[in-house]
Amino acid sequence: MVFMTGSIRRVMIFIDGSNFYYSLKKSFFKTNIDFEKFCNFASDNQDIVKILYYSAPLSIDDNPDEYAKQQKFFNYLKHVPNLEIYLGRLERRLNNHKVEKGVDVKLAVDLIVNAYKDNYDVAVLISNDADFIPSIEEVKKLGKQVYNVSFKKTKSYHLNMICNNTIKVDNIQEFLKE
Repeated sequence: MVFMTGSIRRVMIFIDGSNFYYSLKKSFFKTNIDFEKFCNFASDNQDIVKILYYSAPLSIDDNPDEYAKQQKFFNYLKHVPNLEIYLGRLERRLNNHKVEKGVDVKLAVDLIVNAYKDNYDVAVLISNDADFIPSIEEVKKLGKQVYNVSFKKTKSYHLNMICNNTIKVDNIQEFLKE
């Protein structure tokens, strides 16, 4: 990683939860990550000011077992230091397909607002969604750096090009919960 030398940098980590989950699943077939270890890695052990996790809760009516697993996971996240959870919603579309609403826009707004308020020096974005590029461009205009965490099977060329640095994750063994 290429953090500036000298002083400790203030880092905020922005996690697109669904995107992170599916990237782990597709790249490594495992999702049981120790978030504290992973975030310390992603921040290069710099000063983590806050970790923001964005997702949408499943419906208990659709699948009680999956709902219970997700609620257990959300409860786990509540014990990760400096982590806050933002929950959007799922909306049904054609063919019963569900889409997250209010999640990506909230992440993008928080990325910009926290840069404007000077709450961080470096934003670490854990997502492969290139829709975040306009907000990243605005954050960089404010003099902040943005790093993207990239997984081997879900990397985004466009995000990697716009961000100041790409943190490549080719192996998650050291981050798995025991």
